[in-house]
Amino acid sequence: MSRRRRQKPTSAPKARTDGRRQPRVFMPRRRNMELAEQAGQILIAGVEGTSLSAEERAWFHHIRPGGIILFRRNIEQAPQVASLLREANRIGATPLLRCVDLEGGLVDRLRDVIAPMPSASAVFATGRRNLFRQHGLLIAREARTLGFNTVFAPVLDLALPESASILRTRVVSAAPWRVIDYARGFLAGMQKEDILACGKHFPGLGGGAIDSHQSMPVIHRMTRLMWRSDLAPWLAVAAHLPFAMVAHASYPWLGRDPAPATVSHYWVTNVLRRQIRFKGVILSDDMEMGGILSQMSIEEATVQALLAGIQMIEICRDPSLVQRAYEALIKEAERSPAFREVVASAWRKIYRSKKRWLQPARRQNLSPARLDRIRDEVKAFAAQVGEAPAVSADPEPWAAQA
Repeated sequence: MSRRRRQKPTSAPKARTDGRRQPRVFMPRRRNMELAEQAGQILIAGVEGTSLSAEERAWFHHIRPGGIILFRRNIEQAPQVASLLREANRIGATPLLRCVDLEGGLVDRLRDVIAPMPSASAVFATGRRNLFRQHGLLIAREARTLGFNTVFAPVLDLALPESASILRTRVVSAAPWRVIDYARGFLAGMQKEDILACGKHFPGLGGGAIDSHQSMPVIHRMTRLMWRSDLAPWLAVAAHLPFAMVAHASYPWLGRDPAPATVSHYWVTNVLRRQIRFKGVILSDDMEMGGILSQMSIEEATVQALLAGIQMIEICRDPSLVQRAYEALIKEAERSPAFREVVASAWRKIYRSKKRWLQPARRQNLSPARLDRIRDEVKAFAAQVGEAPAVSADPEPWAAQA
């Protein structure tokens, strides 16, 4: 497959087609933020419970992260979720990326609030492209109703034998063109609902036999093979992705950087940014995962990820790790003028992307009737797909607490 023949990137959601102008979020009018605020914008942070504690309000106000991500531990009822997101958004220096993992099946944070959503593999197994699109549309509709604006999906990894026991129903096929077919439909549905999508996990976890939540997979795949297989979905859909998430995995082949892709200039800048020509925001997978913390400290990982070309760092639970990452960014920027410009460049990318993509936060219509309608839509869709609800909704090692 040629690396040069690809469509013009259009990483932001398309404009409305109903003749009305898309409203844009208010962003503070200033050419530059102070270093402390820029460093905060680089972080996407998780919180512990179903509301912000006094301690969380304090560090949230101090750090002013660029985004928040919620898990099942944070989600009890629809009004509670909307309230938590509104409060966090009010504290932010700029409007937040309000993020959630919603793939359906094993990774479905809203299953208890709305209804279990079928997995990607079950939807793909129907062979019906209209259902691929409906899958993305319903996931986006759930997210938007509760106040989210960003969904970490779709998964673009290949369904290879090595990772079958790890990725399970999160992946759809070993054939790249089939993954592309599903992803294009899914993304079209998400775009219809004005929700920002994030492809994952670049450059591909399909060849990994180890769960990156626990330790770092080492994936031995030839460069030529990866361009024909693992990277093919990224080439095909990168132009339609606002966000790309980089995996905590090593790909040690001849001439390649053996470091985790998260901190690899080769993978993030040379391949994703330059060769694939991805124009959106690049973010790390959760920096609490063993795939990265087994290799280096949170401080080193955060600094090296930005040097590699990543713009946003995801830390999903531990406030001490959020604080340490934040301080590492500031300390290194104060020490190194070159790194100070790296932080400023990442902040500019985030700022411009928010200004271009985000809509004003509005109080959600969470009436029982509206929630019932969405619940009925999801149940009807699940009946069409014909998949029994997943037993586990969280692959993370802290699922028991979540």
